Amino acid sequence: FCLRWNNHQSTLVSVFDTLLEKGIHVDCTLAAEGQTLKAHKVVLSACSPYFENVLSQQYDKHPIIILKDVKYAELRAMMDYMYRGEVNISQDQLAALL
Repeated sequence: FCLRWNNHQSTLVSVFDTLLEKGIHVDCTLAAEGQTLKAHKVVLSACSPYFENVLSQQYDKHPIIILKDVKYAELRAMMDYMYRGEVNISQDQLAALL
């Protein structure tokens, strides 16, 4: 028998987004320009080799990662992209986000 969850990927993306919005099971904080965003280590690690490396070396239950050369708006856009798979930004913001 092969059991298939037809909407598995879209459901998973939706659930992670909902968990983030409700602040449920968040286990790390990202900081830029004095502002912070809560996140899930597993999502950050799955989307970014940089975060995977940094978080694999952290043994704190809830690490805070300070992104010194990143603007808060860029961080917010990056989080939207990681959690939703898309983000709307202006053309002049594209280079900084990439």
